[in-house]
Amino acid sequence: MTRPQPSPRAEFPHFRPVQLRWNDNDPYGHMNNAVHYQLFDSAVNDWLIDNGMLQPDLTGVAYMVAATGCDYFAELAYPERIELGMGITRLGSTSVTYRLGLFRAGTDRSAATGRFTHVHVDRNTRRPQTIPDAHRDRFATLLIAAE
Repeated sequence: MTRPQPSPRAEFPHFRPVQLRWNDNDPYGHMNNAVHYQLFDSAVNDWLIDNGMLQPDLTGVAYMVAATGCDYFAELAYPERIELGMGITRLGSTSVTYRLGLFRAGTDRSAATGRFTHVHVDRNTRRPQTIPDAHRDRFATLLIAAE
């Protein structure tokens, strides 16, 4: 197995700014590893909401996390401003896999790169549902090559 490498900024079709918070740092003086996952989750769900694909307060369908992972390359810490890059590496019939990168503002290589898989489910039964065509069309705007 080869060691993962930082991702270049050019691999990600969508970015959003992130302001780290005081409590994101751990006793070692850098962002706690659990915060990476919180940022991934928030960025993906913000994108779904912004694109009309998720309405957290309504019944119907939802996107549930099935798998996640992260490779760390450099420390990040409050009060840095960072940027989160997003792309999609796989769009299945009921699931979507995102590739996410955390970048110091203005840098070209990721400080961390994550993977995040959502399954489209019925909120009541929690059973997988086919991703609607309108959602697939929006997801397709973020498609990138798999790792």
